[in-house]
Amino acid sequence: MADEDDLILSDLDDGELVSQMHDDLYDGLKEEIEESVNILLERGWTPYRILTEALVSGMKVVGDDFRDGILFVPEVLLAANAMKGGMAILKPLLVETGAPKMGKMVIGTVKGDIHDIGKNLVSMMMEGAGFEVVDLGINNAVEKYLDALKAEDADILGMSALLTTTMPYMKVVIDTMKEQGIRDDYIVLVGGAPLNEEFGRAIGADAYCRDAAVAVETAKQFIARKHNQLAAG
Repeated sequence: MADEDDLILSDLDDGELVSQMHDDLYDGLKEEIEESVNILLERGWTPYRILTEALVSGMKVVGDDFRDGILFVPEVLLAANAMKGGMAILKPLLVETGAPKMGKMVIGTVKGDIHDIGKNLVSMMMEGAGFEVVDLGINNAVEKYLDALKAEDADILGMSALLTTTMPYMKVVIDTMKEQGIRDDYIVLVGGAPLNEEFGRAIGADAYCRDAAVAVETAKQFIARKHNQLAAG
């Protein structure tokens, strides 16, 4: 392990440093990620380039390995926490430089359900992919979702449920959106262990996302489609 300890991040060239950052993210090393982000900023990298090339691409590997069962929740949470450390430095700079925004998501676990690990993973991975995320936490009633969507001017609503008894509440939220004539204004993504694609379709969601990695990919596709429609319209 001595070699590891002797590694001086500032001695690495840009390519080596980015590749080291991918490794450090994978290993959940928050301090190393923060140091590396600062080194790249000093070297004149734009915040957006660091976000995409070093952090987002590193988290993609974490997401893929999580999807394939190579990494498990505790490791992904560590990686996401390291990512958060880097994001904390970049966020204010990204705002200043007007970096392209992917979109904005309001996410929360539905009423009656207090599970949040899956939801937290989705939040972190979405942030890691460049989305702005407003996390409402657990046990959310329909009003809370709808108020947040409006107040935040969000693009996406994400709902999570881990109990078969709380799953139907997702339909309550979507039905209320339909009644208020706002359903088509938002992309609605649902997820959670007991759900499946059929259920997602049956309740009128845009998509069911099996895990955090899928949620990010799905959100990107829908946002791209939305932008294309706006451009065409």
